[in-house]
Amino acid sequence: MSVHRPAAVVVLAAGEGTRMKSATPKVLHELCGRSLVGHVLAAARELEPQHLVVVVGHAREQVSAHLAGVDPDARTAVQAEQNGTGHAVRMGLEELGGGVDGTVVVVCGDTPLLTGATLRALAETHTGDGNAVTVLTAEVPDATGYGRIVRDGTTGAVTGIVEHKDATEAQRAIREINSGVFAFDGQLLADALKKVRTDNSQGEEYLTDVLGILREAGHRVGASVAGDHQEIAGINNRVQLAQARRVLNDRLLRDAMLAGVTVVDPATTWVDVTVTFERDVLVHPGVQLQGATHLAEGAEVGPNSRLRDTRVGAGARVDNTVADGAQVGPGATVGPYAYLRPGTRLGPRSKVGTYVETKNASVGEGTKVPHLSYVGDATIGEFTNIGAASVFVNYDGQDKHHTTVGSHCRTGSDNMFVAPVTIGDGSYTAAGSVITKDVPPGSLAVARGQQRNIEGWVARKRPGSAAAQAAESASRAGTGED
Repeated sequence: MSVHRPAAVVVLAAGEGTRMKSATPKVLHELCGRSLVGHVLAAARELEPQHLVVVVGHAREQVSAHLAGVDPDARTAVQAEQNGTGHAVRMGLEELGGGVDGTVVVVCGDTPLLTGATLRALAETHTGDGNAVTVLTAEVPDATGYGRIVRDGTTGAVTGIVEHKDATEAQRAIREINSGVFAFDGQLLADALKKVRTDNSQGEEYLTDVLGILREAGHRVGASVAGDHQEIAGINNRVQLAQARRVLNDRLLRDAMLAGVTVVDPATTWVDVTVTFERDVLVHPGVQLQGATHLAEGAEVGPNSRLRDTRVGAGARVDNTVADGAQVGPGATVGPYAYLRPGTRLGPRSKVGTYVETKNASVGEGTKVPHLSYVGDATIGEFTNIGAASVFVNYDGQDKHHTTVGSHCRTGSDNMFVAPVTIGDGSYTAAGSVITKDVPPGSLAVARGQQRNIEGWVARKRPGSAAAQAAESASRAGTGED
């Protein structure tokens, strides 16, 4: 166990976030496949804290339900009234029984770019320097509006945090700012929170007041500087949400490319944090990879494909496709303009082509569904060809039924397979057939009406029409008449 492992991490997630202009609580807004608070929890878990507490308040039932899904081991503390950050941390400590022996890290639930590495560096600095409190800070290009970090010129210790509106001209020149993320000595924090006053313009308990209380008591206040100032960015509106999504997406793509993935156009490629790649994957422009999607070695995706919870096998190629909960086997080809719905399983070297939709369908090795077809609730064997414009008729108005097509079959174009029905191995079906009965192996099934030509119908029923004139002209040409 690391000596820097904190006793607790307290995540502040009680605010409403009115500037988001949304019915959704701010911390539940998503980017790159996780909620804002979900990203913070993932970073906090990298510290392996003994306890993880999330302070909830606004829409707490909704937020608590979400937390139970993303981190069931996280505890929740309720801040019934939002009386400031100090009050929120006090509620978090009360959930843990009051004072905590060891380091307590406090983070905000709306900082999705924060990394576990930065939090670990904060905890290591805190214990290594023997601080009572350590502030996570960052050097920013423009510090306007932020609280400035004022340090002792000799020791480097933090002597105060001065808000922009209260800063002198000299202090406003400081580019090191407060992130709102702290590491505290747990017992000293609990004692100092009891002394925080509310005689301010908001009538709230400010967590930052703890720094002054501890310093006046003779304790050391230090700082840990984040390597990338973008990590500490909080999300307060949709503009900042989009900016954070861009930053995080760039970070994910950079990691993928350094691991051997070719991303042709990072500006138009979007991935979730849960997406995984193997080497030599090729991703074309306009691709969105979501959820638990995995691309195996040598797979090629895009352009203009959206895959969610989909596994693409080694050497497979997916082009202009929407896939959700599908499995694409090694060497298979999909698209363009295909739709793979949940339960689709494509075997090695199989093909699902242009304007084909599949759902709950297993397609065997080497089998082709080239174009203009719907395959639903079906099992198709190996090395079979499904003719164009075929429909697996799986729904009778109440229930779904299954169709089985064997291996080495050849089905004609414009076939309807009315489930439940089985096509035996090595069978053929004629074009235009509606197959309602099982077809024995090695058979040819023909299920269509006999063609009947009614000569002269156009002349009688559509006299004078363009069709009638064309027919008459063709008739004269056929007899050699002028």
